Amino acid sequence: MTFIKTTEQSSAFKDLEKMSVADLLFNINQEDQTVPFAVQKALPQIEVLVTQIVSKLQNGGKLFYIGAGTSGRMGILDASECPPTFGVPFDLVNGIIAGGDLAIRKAVERAEDDTQQAWIDLQQHNISEKDVVIGIAASGTTPYVIGGLQKCNENKIVTGSISCNAGSPLSQTAQFPIEVIVGPEFVTGSSRMKAGTAQKLVLNMISTAIMIRLGKVKGNKMVDMQLSNDKLVERGIQMILAEINVSHADAKILLLENGSVRNAVNAFLKI
Repeated sequence: MTFIKTTEQSSAFKDLEKMSVADLLFNINQEDQTVPFAVQKALPQIEVLVTQIVSKLQNGGKLFYIGAGTSGRMGILDASECPPTFGVPFDLVNGIIAGGDLAIRKAVERAEDDTQQAWIDLQQHNISEKDVVIGIAASGTTPYVIGGLQKCNENKIVTGSISCNAGSPLSQTAQFPIEVIVGPEFVTGSSRMKAGTAQKLVLNMISTAIMIRLGKVKGNKMVDMQLSNDKLVERGIQMILAEINVSHADAKILLLENGSVRNAVNAFLKI
C-alpha cells in the first residue's frame, strides 16, 4: 500500500486571506466537527492499547509519551495533568519531547530528526519491560519517535502510537497503533489544528480510562485529586458532604487532615 500523507494534502478551502473573520471561524469550526467522528472510528484500536497499559501499570509499570513539536507538547500536557487530577505519582505518566524542556515553549532546530535521542531520553527515566511507550506524531514519519519505538521493540517494551495518516511508518513500527484519519487541514499542513485536536481527544481517553480502571475515580468523582487551590478544596468538601453526614467545617477539617476526599471519607468511616 502506498503511504500518502493526507495531513499534508492541500486544504479544501481556497483564498483564506480573502475570507472575513466570521467565515474563517465558521469554516474552521466546520472542519473541527469532523474530528470526533474520526476518533470514533479508532475506538477499537484505542481499546486494545488501553487494555495493555492498564495491565502494565497494575504490575508496577509506567507510561511514557514521546513526540516532537505539537505532538510532544500534547503528551507533556496529558502527563502533567495526571498527578493533580488523579493523585498519582508524578512519574507514573511521563511526557518526553524532542529537544527537551526548552522545546515545550520554543522549537528546537532539527531535534525531531535524531533517530537515537528518544531512546537516550527514555533511558534517563529507567525505562524497562514493565513500561509502555506511546509515540505521538501527526504525520507518522517523525524520526525521533520512530527511532524511539524501534529501540523499545528491541528491548521488549510494549509500544503504541497515535498518528493521523493511514499506514504510516510509525504505525508499522508500533505494536499497538492508533490511526485517527482527520484529512487535510484548514491551513494546508498545519497539523496543530485537526490532528492536534485528535491527539488531545485520544490522550484524554487513554489517561482517563486508565485511571478509572486503576481505581482513581469513585462513582464519577476525582476522589484522589490534589488539593492545589481553594477551588479544589471546596470541590473536595462538597464531595465529602455528599458521602457522609458532617458539617461543612468538619468536612474541611477532615479533607485537610487526610489530604484527599477518599482518605477523608475512609477516616471518618474508620475503613
